[in-house]
Amino acid sequence: MIICHCQNITDRDIDAAIDWMRASDPATLVTAGKVYRALGKRADCGGCMPLFLATMRRNDNLEIPMELRGLRAPATQGKRYAGRQESH
Repeated sequence: MIICHCQNITDRDIDAAIDWMRASDPATLVTAGKVYRALGKRADCGGCMPLFLATMRRNDNLEIPMELRGLRAPATQGKRYAGRQESH
């Protein structure tokens, strides 16, 4: 199925790019921009982005590598300004 008409990118192209990136570097974070670059293309109008991202999400190789999961700091309940905590 054609996902991006401007650049003539199919769902198979997206899957192949993700699979290739994951095979070449298992720890890589796969982004839409990296998929476009792997295909030698550039985003044009952006109208395909919702379908492009949905297609990426269906690929089993898109998962974040285990060693990179949980690196984000836990969210705090309030916002900090000038060293003090603001409560809501």
